[in-house]
Amino acid sequence: MSTSTTTAPPPDTAPEAFTGLDRQGKLVFVGLMLGMLVASLSQTIVGPAMPRIVGELGGVEHYNWIATAAMLVSAVAVPIVGKLSDLYGRRWFYLGGLAIFMIGSILAGMAQGFWFLVFARAVQGLGMGTLMPLSQTIIGDIIPPRQRGKYQGLMGAVFGVSSVAGPLIGGVVTDHLGWRWLFYLTLPLGIVAFAFILRFLHLETTEQHGKFDLLGALTLTPGLVIALLATTWGGGEYAWSSPVILGMYAVAALFLIAFVIIETRVEEPLLPLHLLLNPIVALSVAASFVIAVAMFGSIIYIPVYAQAVMGVSATNSGAILIPQSVAMIGTSIVVGLLITRTGRYKPFLVLGGVIMALGYWLLASLAYGDSQWHLTLAMIVIGLGLGMSMQVYTLVVQNVVARRELGTATASIQFFRNIGSTIGTAVLGTVMSTSMTSSISDRIAALPPEQLAQMQSAGGVDTSSLENAVLDPSALEQLPDFLVEPIRMGMNDAMHAVFLTAVPFAVAALLLSLFIKQIPLRTTVETTEGVAAEAAEAATVLTTTGQIPAVAADEAEADAPAGRKPSRRRAAVGGPGADGPEAEGSATGTRSGRTPTHRAEV
Repeated sequence: MSTSTTTAPPPDTAPEAFTGLDRQGKLVFVGLMLGMLVASLSQTIVGPAMPRIVGELGGVEHYNWIATAAMLVSAVAVPIVGKLSDLYGRRWFYLGGLAIFMIGSILAGMAQGFWFLVFARAVQGLGMGTLMPLSQTIIGDIIPPRQRGKYQGLMGAVFGVSSVAGPLIGGVVTDHLGWRWLFYLTLPLGIVAFAFILRFLHLETTEQHGKFDLLGALTLTPGLVIALLATTWGGGEYAWSSPVILGMYAVAALFLIAFVIIETRVEEPLLPLHLLLNPIVALSVAASFVIAVAMFGSIIYIPVYAQAVMGVSATNSGAILIPQSVAMIGTSIVVGLLITRTGRYKPFLVLGGVIMALGYWLLASLAYGDSQWHLTLAMIVIGLGLGMSMQVYTLVVQNVVARRELGTATASIQFFRNIGSTIGTAVLGTVMSTSMTSSISDRIAALPPEQLAQMQSAGGVDTSSLENAVLDPSALEQLPDFLVEPIRMGMNDAMHAVFLTAVPFAVAALLLSLFIKQIPLRTTVETTEGVAAEAAEAATVLTTTGQIPAVAADEAEADAPAGRKPSRRRAAVGGPGADGPEAEGSATGTRSGRTPTHRAEV
């Protein structure tokens, strides 16, 4: 009597070493950069045209909704898209996000009413919430962490270029072609990026078990939207202590508590809590959050300071951020190259935190009457700090997670960065508005008695009108000369409070970075643990079913003595059929071509 048993020799679980991007891989990277440029440029190019857009379409009382709609939808989309890409692959989600973004751009350019434009911006936000995290995730799919620094440095430079070029292009196009062309302008770039990714990106699809966390999405989405709306409206539309804002936060808290409970019980959580329990991931996510809060203190409110305190024109205030952006671009590229060469990232995180904190301290120390060079120096220092750290946190997280959770982990960084930018905009905006009222009133009250009497004889001056006049040169010119300087000095006091509020967030980023552990950067795309887990899964299938997985049989044949062929188990960039059944099967095979075998024993 004979029996059949199945044995599986221990697989070789060593990941394959990265030998560099081939031509197709480089073209994929170009496509990713173009997609990122399209998304980031849309955030900066519209700024100079906002007054003209609102003037034509109306809705001045809901001015901020043009930006808020895209920001809200993008923040909600990031974690959902990250998880979906882990389960079902990146390629088609990236292409879909790019297509959705371009559709939103076309709709925005065709808008005939204010709320239709808000809807179109929300569609663009859905595209941005897909493109932003997946661009970084796909880089993680094809480039190992040790070599990834220089590539992520270039991606970080894209943001800097868009922040410099966006306002300049936006002003020129608005003046000569009209604001609608701002939305059409990025379409050619989007089409080229779509063609590059469609033609050259072919990632293997690793089979994932479990269903998409629909309950998590249904609780996270309303929880986030309500909480972010409350943060956006608080201090502006409604007082922070109003029943509306407090009630919205209470409802949001219930949804988010339900979300956390669900995440502990589902098989494939939308935001795996075990990732946030990893100290390196948790510290990097927290540092990205506080940096985003502080960063918007410079991006949004430095032009306000330049106009309201220094008297810089609105046109020139848009270009005043160029030194900061140039510093950030150059530093981001250099730091990426140094990380690739040395394999160390923590020194740059710590040094970047120190420099950024120093930059915000310089901002907070600006005094009324200081020259524009003082402001420029502070901006350059902040740009250096941001360039050293912003993109590095993504690299740190990607280095310590398995490839099957790469999309979720990368989306987590982007998600909390989006939340930080929303909170930063709302909190610092509230500080500015509340401080401005009291500061301008105090400065006017300190005027000599004869000037106060002159004001009273003229019927007095409404404080709210003075606050509006500080950003409107034509309105400021109509005021008596003795009022202009107190208004500017009051605005200086208010902006001092704004910049001072940002300093603790920059310091917090430094403190969090000090506790991030230096882990050697991998020279392979996959972690050894990830390879071992997949090999163990294949062995389990063999043991329980007595059948060799299809890819294992293929690779066993490939390793036959008659003609040894290289294993197909690779993050393939390009090549026909790489997204097909063969690539999918390769994800469940072993990496060295050594496969479990059947052996009949008598």
